[in-house]
Amino acid sequence: MNKHRILVVDDHPMVRDWLTQVINREPDLIVSGEASNAAEALEKIAGDLPDMAIVDLTMKDSHGTELVREIAQRFANVPVLVVSMHDESLYGERAIRAGAKGYITKQEAGDQIRTAIRKVLAGKIYLSDALASRMISRAAGQFPSATNDLSDRQLVVLRLIGRGLSTSQIAGELSLSVKTVEGYIARIKRKLGLTTAGELLRYAIECCREG
Repeated sequence: MNKHRILVVDDHPMVRDWLTQVINREPDLIVSGEASNAAEALEKIAGDLPDMAIVDLTMKDSHGTELVREIAQRFANVPVLVVSMHDESLYGERAIRAGAKGYITKQEAGDQIRTAIRKVLAGKIYLSDALASRMISRAAGQFPSATNDLSDRQLVVLRLIGRGLSTSQIAGELSLSVKTVEGYIARIKRKLGLTTAGELLRYAIECCREG
């Protein structure tokens, strides 16, 4: 039997090992490679085109949605399934809009990961019922969310604010200058219609609670 070859992209070795074990137990699936960051992932896809890639959203050199978007643009025949620790209510729709063919949280991935992989390999989209309903409702004009206007990087900054990080700590976390982070914060406040740092902090905390 020809096995479907899968690239696993995650910056945590234990998660890569777990996914590899789960996938390699299946008779029709095999992990053909692993990557711990976006640059390595793109290099491995270019050198040895897998049948699909499983991608985490949290990496040190790139936000996962940026990697998903680049894979979709450069390697259209390599579908991406996002397996993330982040709640799908904030990131699921963004990942799909970026080009992912499926989204599943690590908390749900135990039994569902095999189903998700095979659905994506079959050319279909894998979404939880809740995420599918949310996307349909949003397309129909229901449940508007202000965070939809934020870029992926701005949303990351907002979540870090909600976790209590200072501007300098966010800069260190994202390998950016403090001035760049301040620019992101100014644009976030403008897009969300917030005027004070206190309003932004309260919004960010609530955003983290939901996501």
